[in-house]
Amino acid sequence: MSANALARRQEDLSRRKFLCRAGLALVAPTILPASVLGTEVRPAPSERITVGIIGFGWYGEVNTDGFLRQPECQVVAVCDVDQRHLKRGIQHVNEHYGNTDCKAYNDFRELCARRDIDVVVISVPDHWHALIAVEAARQGKDIYGEKPLARTISEQRAIVRAVQQHGRV
Repeated sequence: MSANALARRQEDLSRRKFLCRAGLALVAPTILPASVLGTEVRPAPSERITVGIIGFGWYGEVNTDGFLRQPECQVVAVCDVDQRHLKRGIQHVNEHYGNTDCKAYNDFRELCARRDIDVVVISVPDHWHALIAVEAARQGKDIYGEKPLARTISEQRAIVRAVQQHGRV
């Protein structure tokens, strides 16, 4: 191979490499999550949605894990009348964040009264859903509720009225 042919071959290879790497750089963010590249940016605390969990029993842990996986959410409180569930919930959230910031509540009304909570997750038995949802809306909280959201038409209407009256989701 002549010197010119060898130089051209090396130039072609470097162009190919460049184009290949440029293409990968453009495509990689759509395939790979940012955490793999070490570039994941968590929103600042002031830009996060603060979440209060009401009920950490049977399905509450599953709902909580869904919110813990969201970088734009921060679980700041857990409420449960069962002390074993409450203790397990607080421990679960604090272990996830590596701190002891999550607060415990036995009464959902105290959790709903916190001004710094944006959303409540209602994971309690069905007959409590409407009462908690109406109080949460009244206190200015958005609501994530399990199905059925209410047991009766009148309970559902009460939730809808509270949500509409207080401009909640």
